[in-house]
Amino acid sequence: MPNVLVTGAAGFIGSHVAQHCLDLGMEVVATDDLSGGFLENVPAGATWIQGDLQDAQFVGSLWTKFGPFDTVYHIAAYAAEGLSHFIRRYNYQNNLLASIHLINESVKNGVKCFVFTSSIAVYGTNQLPMTEGLTPQPEDPYGIAKYAVELDLKAAHEMFGLNYIVFRPHNVYGERQNISDKYRNVIGIFMNQVLHRRPMSIFGDGRQTRAFSYIDDVAPVIARSPLVPDALCRTFNIGADTPYTVLALAEEVARACKVKCRVVHLEARNEVEHAFADHSLLRQIFPPERDPVSLEQGLRRMAAWARARGPQQQVQYDQIEIEQNLPPSWRSR
Repeated sequence: MPNVLVTGAAGFIGSHVAQHCLDLGMEVVATDDLSGGFLENVPAGATWIQGDLQDAQFVGSLWTKFGPFDTVYHIAAYAAEGLSHFIRRYNYQNNLLASIHLINESVKNGVKCFVFTSSIAVYGTNQLPMTEGLTPQPEDPYGIAKYAVELDLKAAHEMFGLNYIVFRPHNVYGERQNISDKYRNVIGIFMNQVLHRRPMSIFGDGRQTRAFSYIDDVAPVIARSPLVPDALCRTFNIGADTPYTVLALAEEVARACKVKCRVVHLEARNEVEHAFADHSLLRQIFPPERDPVSLEQGLRRMAAWARARGPQQQVQYDQIEIEQNLPPSWRSR
């Protein structure tokens, strides 16, 4: 029975990946620092250990206490692209340095496969549709950190033979998402605002486009990927095909929540205007077992979960490193 490590297992994507690994018959060691996740998300049946991946000693202890691991699923990250400009040190420590600690231990301990969730943030702007053959040109520190880890995994494979699989998901949403984080996950932000009976806040005119990916179309593929030989040492876009404007998304969220659509426009921020990806390679290596969940259906499921959970108090990030050009709505009140 494979013994696997899942990082970020109390978070959104990580908890779903951990559950699917258990469903596949794997022994799962689940870890998280609970900075953005919740203990209640960790699936029953996983071995739980809390700790910070920025601590190299803690990372090493995962192997001495719970290893060896056949696969490492590295899902943990603080995935706030826009905010990453203003928390550069934290971004690189949390998203890059912590990843290197895991890669080091994976090499030293003979891990068979390192599965890494990167992001379409590595592509930057004006590369549409985003395909795996494009040369990444990330425009924010978050995307830079993710691409650096991708490059390091390639180097580790060439030098030490560490097999890897990279997934580049985008705008994943669904049950267990942290809707209290006001800096990321637009669907979670919108739903929390609706629950508070506030208008949904949109940066700029709302004509920027994104494709929104339901968690059940993403997590199962990530979990079973090491079992697919043709996936080894390859990179895959993963997520939904159809882009929506943020304005159209707000209307869909309102419909799912059964409320009138009310929005407020904030000052535009520096962000990629259009972002959607091609998934031909993913479908070639991982033929879909069913049709993807539509945005309408996925939003209804998430809205039911969010209503049951209730409105959440927004969490203010209190360690901003650069105040210059910080959007006013992100400033401490």
